[in-house]
Amino acid sequence: MCGIIGIISSDAASSQSVSDRLVDGLRRMEYRGYDSAGVCTIDHGELVRRRAQGKLANLVLELEQHAAPGPVGIAHTRWATHGAPTTHNAHPHATPQVALVHNGIIENFKPLRDELIAHGRTLESQTDSEVVAHLISEQVEDGASPEDAVKTVLPRLRGAFALAIAFRDHPDMLIGARRGSPLVVGYGVGEMFLGSDALALAPLTQKIAYLEEGDWVIITRDGAAIFDDENTPVTRVITTSGASAAAVEKGNYRHFMQKEIFEQPTVVGQTLGSYIHRADNSVALPQIDFDISAIKRVTIVACGTSFYAGMVAKYWFEQFARVPVDIDVASEFRYREPVLEAGGLSLFISQSGETADTLAALRHCKEAGQTIAVVVNVPTSSMAREADLLLPTHAGPEIGVASTKAFTCQLAVLAALAAHMAVKKGRMDRAEEQDVVRHLLQAPAALNAALDHDDDIAAIAPLIAPARDVLYLGRGPDYPLALEGALKLKEISYIHAEGYASGEMKHGPIALIDEAVPVIVLAPSGPLFEKTVSNMEEVRARGGQIVLISDAEGLAEAGEGCLATIEMPRVHPLIAPLVYAVPVQLLAYHTACVKGTDVDQPRNLAKSVTVE
Repeated sequence: MCGIIGIISSDAASSQSVSDRLVDGLRRMEYRGYDSAGVCTIDHGELVRRRAQGKLANLVLELEQHAAPGPVGIAHTRWATHGAPTTHNAHPHATPQVALVHNGIIENFKPLRDELIAHGRTLESQTDSEVVAHLISEQVEDGASPEDAVKTVLPRLRGAFALAIAFRDHPDMLIGARRGSPLVVGYGVGEMFLGSDALALAPLTQKIAYLEEGDWVIITRDGAAIFDDENTPVTRVITTSGASAAAVEKGNYRHFMQKEIFEQPTVVGQTLGSYIHRADNSVALPQIDFDISAIKRVTIVACGTSFYAGMVAKYWFEQFARVPVDIDVASEFRYREPVLEAGGLSLFISQSGETADTLAALRHCKEAGQTIAVVVNVPTSSMAREADLLLPTHAGPEIGVASTKAFTCQLAVLAALAAHMAVKKGRMDRAEEQDVVRHLLQAPAALNAALDHDDDIAAIAPLIAPARDVLYLGRGPDYPLALEGALKLKEISYIHAEGYASGEMKHGPIALIDEAVPVIVLAPSGPLFEKTVSNMEEVRARGGQIVLISDAEGLAEAGEGCLATIEMPRVHPLIAPLVYAVPVQLLAYHTACVKGTDVDQPRNLAKSVTVE
């Protein structure tokens, strides 16, 4: 969602601005929000605030024309929740005494706003965030210290937040707080930092501490004083982040999304290397403190692309381990009052490990006595810290808003987990386990082979770009891939697209078929190929324009008469979902390029959804 950074620089006497470093931190978090951006510094007893609507480049221009000097400052890049993405609604929000940036949603902001207006205060924005600045400012104006003001206001806030707060009359300190949204403290030499994530602080420091739920912190040049939600002083472990300052560079690629698509052979290989013992070709998981063989049911919860990874995993768990699997969209899970049986494993999938709906579902399952496993790309995230079993994906930072490499790494982890459970339950013998491992180890090379068809896929994109509607079809594990392909196209090209199980076409969606609707069919040769082709022929008979994605054998059998074909390597069905993710990602990417949309930062979307 929104991105936050705060800096107290090492030279208190200098008027040299920290604004350049603040903007650099925002640039590393622009994937989190890009509707507007702003900075506020403290300079000789004054709050100096600069804000701009739109992309971060607009703030850079504003700072070139109107500098923001000062050795202490906070900054923010916004993804709008309350109020349109205008300059007035941009952060930081400020009073004459206090400036504040906020990630999250204050659910009770309306009664608080009404209270402030009744007190005679004037609010300039439509946001929930400005309310917090005024509440704290009221306390300060009444004589409270910054610490006491924050202690008084935080309990009054309902919802989720990460806050960084600057005080005009206290230029040597910043206060941060978190509830439901991540915030990290960075430790430098004579200087200190706050940030939404370690990536934002990577050029500044590798020494960080993650605030726990309900924590708030006072940072000065000398260090950090951290308090829990009962205002008791606490110590949080200082770790080395390992985040690379170079991780947000595109290199020779046109977009981050393109770079991340092409990184998949490497990161999938790295991920599988963590879950496979090459010495004996066995599947291995991190240390488990529970009996996985006793698991009676698996409940998978996720959002968006991660949900589709979970749909693929459902096939694997039921096929390999013969364990029944429920799967839910996280935003719906708690509200249907799910029945959670004793002895169940609740499995949560999230790129960031901070997705608000998924995190809330995790806590619901934990309270219900479920064993908790998480598949995440950030091993220091909230979900990771609250899990019984942490399964990291090792995809590295993913900057493009549309998930690509995180998805295929999630699939790799989930395949390994399903196979491991099958072994522990006695459903998979040693020879079968070695066979699964052998196929998984073929995935990186198969992904490379799929990427070799990039130019062919780019040539097809102009045929798809004019369409208003596109359908994707697949059977078995390729059905979730059809849903994922449609999602990718929607996300970055703004073309309406839907994914369907191939056999469901005749139950309604086939009414949409005409010569103006391209139909993308995922049909690797194998046990489901003939049935998928049969459904494809039903589309062809009604004038549908088919793009068939299959291997050479499948294209030879069914490729004639298609609008276009995309050849994939012949692979085992186990790894087909990983491999066939590549063409649907590339087709969406090149179609968006043809249309000239903002590939890495599509409209209305943010990378990490930290509000419900």
